[in-house]
Amino acid sequence: MLVPVATLADTTDQALADYRAQGAGTFDGDAGRRLWNTEQSTADRTTRSCVSCHGADPTRPGRHVRTDETIKPMAPSINPKRLTERREIEKWFLRNCKWTFGRECSAQEKGDILSYLRRQ
Repeated sequence: MLVPVATLADTTDQALADYRAQGAGTFDGDAGRRLWNTEQSTADRTTRSCVSCHGADPTRPGRHVRTDETIKPMAPSINPKRLTERREIEKWFLRNCKWTFGRECSAQEKGDILSYLRRQ
């Protein structure tokens, strides 16, 4: 099923507007790329980053390090369902930020990562 481009843009633009309303500044896709690649120490004394499960190239499938399940590409250009449902975006930011960084991501971090992913 193809998702209209306007749906992706509308959903992502609304999320970015909401993050700005929460105090975030200008979003930077390069900052999002750096955050995507930054390894964090975890409570279980391992390190992980977004790359650990999603891979360095969001246009490629990833593999979850704990469950070994395949993760579909994050890039909307390859997977048109990505970034089209606000509820899913927030659900995964909450889970993945806590698991990867040991905390919730800030509005700035979410906006930077969304800006990075939407251009993939």
